[in-house]
Amino acid sequence: MDDDILIESSEHKLNLRNLELSDYHNLKEIMDLLYPDMGGAWPEKKFRSQLNNFPEGQICIEDHGKVVAAAFSLIVDYDKFGDHHTYDEITGDAYLTTHDPLGDVLYGAEVVVHPDYQGMRLGRRLYEARKELCQNLNLKSIVAGGRIPNYQHHADKMSPQKYIELVKKKEIYDPILTFQLSNDFEVRRVLNEYLPEDKESKGYATLLEWTNLYYESDKSPLFGAVKKTARVGCVQWQMRPLGSVDELIQQVEFFIDALSDYQCDLTLLPEFFNAPLMGIEKHQSSIDSIKALAEFSADIIEAISHLAVTYNINIIAGSLPLIEDKQLYNVSYFCRRDGTIESQYKIHPTPHEKSAWIMQGGNQLNVFDTDFGKIGILICYDIEFPELARLQSEQGMQILFVPFWTDTKNAYLRVRCCAQARAIENECYVAISGSVGNLPNVDGADIQYAQSAVFSPSDFSFPHDAIMAETTPNTEMTLIVDLDLEKLNTLQNQGSVRNYLDRRRDLYRINWLGDKD
Repeated sequence: MDDDILIESSEHKLNLRNLELSDYHNLKEIMDLLYPDMGGAWPEKKFRSQLNNFPEGQICIEDHGKVVAAAFSLIVDYDKFGDHHTYDEITGDAYLTTHDPLGDVLYGAEVVVHPDYQGMRLGRRLYEARKELCQNLNLKSIVAGGRIPNYQHHADKMSPQKYIELVKKKEIYDPILTFQLSNDFEVRRVLNEYLPEDKESKGYATLLEWTNLYYESDKSPLFGAVKKTARVGCVQWQMRPLGSVDELIQQVEFFIDALSDYQCDLTLLPEFFNAPLMGIEKHQSSIDSIKALAEFSADIIEAISHLAVTYNINIIAGSLPLIEDKQLYNVSYFCRRDGTIESQYKIHPTPHEKSAWIMQGGNQLNVFDTDFGKIGILICYDIEFPELARLQSEQGMQILFVPFWTDTKNAYLRVRCCAQARAIENECYVAISGSVGNLPNVDGADIQYAQSAVFSPSDFSFPHDAIMAETTPNTEMTLIVDLDLEKLNTLQNQGSVRNYLDRRRDLYRINWLGDKD
């Protein structure tokens, strides 16, 4: 007999693979059959969101091309949720928006097997595939909340704890718990109101765990570990006439020295803090002035990088003009205390910068790793475009630094109000730093208005007005603030509102179309 005919006529042809969007109609059929009293199948938008957030974790078994069983999972930082959670909380209402690629636990969201295929041990195959995924991703364990549907027949006679003990002893059979125990899962505790609509289980569930024996943890170093707090220092910079780059650096070093003595982790300088150097010589036009200023930038960054290493402090060197390929840009330099330097170009030059200086916008958006967490930088006007901070937030940004340069109070308030909004909507800290005083001999820099500040999200763990601290307006001074980064994790998962978790990624998202590197 021809082999192809034999294969096509065989009763089953099973294949394990990842789910695809085209599988939804098969999945819907299964879930409608299994859960007629719990709303049936997920809507397609949830399925689409699951595939978008963690495609590798959504697996299925097909028979002759038709999906007949499936398992859904996500990765979570389990400490953020702990043992007291509901299904909707930890799975993002099944949208899997809580998926965290940097998490440590694979969380089982669902396993379904078509009624016609139950008894063929397809659930075991899916569980084994999950275990393999957990090991390949080097995750600590698999955790799941398990229904106990047969509890409905015993609820009037015993507690769920007693029921679980009898199932363990095989004195009572439960189709789900018995199966999970036979697959090496252990019950950690009973969850109440885990899935309130589960009438069969009376809202109860078991919290189960399978431990990955091959997990290799990264041991915390004895020194140099990433800190959970950060002390930041903002310099509210006084514009004053200067005669050379050396005088500028001398003034910068004064502040760096002071903030280093207070053991700050990072110093933030304002946008164009080097503007006084435009007054060293007279220029024919504003373009000539800014181009002349750009000639000092390389020496300034070299000197500030040296200060960062010498004083053991990270420095965001405000911003400086840069001429690159004959184009003028506004660039913020991040000088780490280990001697490395990275940069963030201003994406949106202001109308004045474009008309008076012919300044171009950059086309990259970065998030920087530091020895205390992930940070972002947006220069002045960029903070007024919420998409940028949202994209940085999606990459794990915890603190956003905004060097700014504003001349009038209304200009300053645009920066301030937008910075506060970014802190609340992205559940992060935002530090802003500006300059004060006047430069009568510098075109376009004759007056300054600033009140530097550090803003927080708005919830009970933070100041009542969501302002960590702020300076006296228009006075040269420093602002030193301690930021607890662990509070951000708590807020994200247990806050009064949870912007990150509740964001409807199934309906909308922001995509970066510019350069990736």
